[in-house]
Amino acid sequence: MKVAIVTAFPKDTSSPRGGVEVVSVNLVAALAALDDLDLHVVTTAAEAPAPATESWNGVTVHRLPVKHRRVLVDAIGPGRRQMRQYLSALQPDVVHAHDVYGLMVKGLAVPTIQTIHGFIHGDTVVSGEPLARVRGLVWRRVETGAWARQHHIISISPYVRERLTPIASGVIHDVENPIAPLFFDVPRRESGQTVFSAAVVSPRKNTLALVDAVAQVAAAGVDVTLRLAGPVVDEAYAARVRARIDEHGLGPRTTWLGSIGPDEVRRELASASLFALVSLEENAPLAIEEAMAVGVPVVTSNRCGMPYMVRHAETGYLVDPLNPSDIAARIAQLLRDGDGRRRMGAAAKRAAQERFHPAAIARRTRDIYREAVAGARRLTAGERH
Repeated sequence: MKVAIVTAFPKDTSSPRGGVEVVSVNLVAALAALDDLDLHVVTTAAEAPAPATESWNGVTVHRLPVKHRRVLVDAIGPGRRQMRQYLSALQPDVVHAHDVYGLMVKGLAVPTIQTIHGFIHGDTVVSGEPLARVRGLVWRRVETGAWARQHHIISISPYVRERLTPIASGVIHDVENPIAPLFFDVPRRESGQTVFSAAVVSPRKNTLALVDAVAQVAAAGVDVTLRLAGPVVDEAYAARVRARIDEHGLGPRTTWLGSIGPDEVRRELASASLFALVSLEENAPLAIEEAMAVGVPVVTSNRCGMPYMVRHAETGYLVDPLNPSDIAARIAQLLRDGDGRRRMGAAAKRAAQERFHPAAIARRTRDIYREAVAGARRLTAGERH
């Protein structure tokens, strides 16, 4: 079966940037281990002057030039036309698009599958950027129009399924994101009372609320330290975070790690007491999956897709992201209870093994490919008769 996976795919697969690239690398590597798929990754790259191909793990990677600097314009305009022409020449049996690339492949005659990693319109509304609400409305119209025209959709969370069910006309499949297998083999060496968070420093990730919560934990007499990993995409917001850290006197307790690679993330998780992510909008954050795979209990928001990942009081705690006192109470509770941390961490690891291991995700994904191709053939045969 010839499969075209249309997605963001890094040139350096050891350093993917962003969740979609991470998922794509993990999924493609796991699918490549199966012996009955002819895999082709089709992606776009700003630095590509013309279409080019390369080989990676037995997979052919096709890199097309970006046609327009604005993502939305490219996805529904010149980039879409280029992608459709290229796929027509490639002639795959099935096309599996991820994220915004789903806009480029909608309406193809070949069976299409789209994995939805996030609701761009929802992320835009809480981005804190100028005209965020207006831009969110535009994205919503474009995104929902694309979802309605996909033959198959992969939902990475029940939260995604709930949002899609009134819109999608195709079949919805439930398959969670895969993470790198190395996360399941990290030995735990907890050091101190450490809160680790890996997220872009931005209003959507709600970094300020986490800082306020850690300040309350320290004020309650817990010898807590905070380690923040992730790039700064909003300098004004990052400045507010730094000012709040200074205001609370958390400077000696806080380490800014910036953007770190997967190896560094695994080292941080190995020594962390807990992982915290108190975002305002998320579908199924890979950072939570990775923490669970290492065996680290998670404190995360009680909204969107996060409650479907963490079982409250079993693998971590769910908190109100708008209430720093609630966040602080659960962080302090975990830091004061070593036995509870270890029990929750072990439960988190078992759950991650069942739900997020790439080998299991690859097999489920291949089944969807087979279903999509078989369904298209039945439809064609019916039309002939």
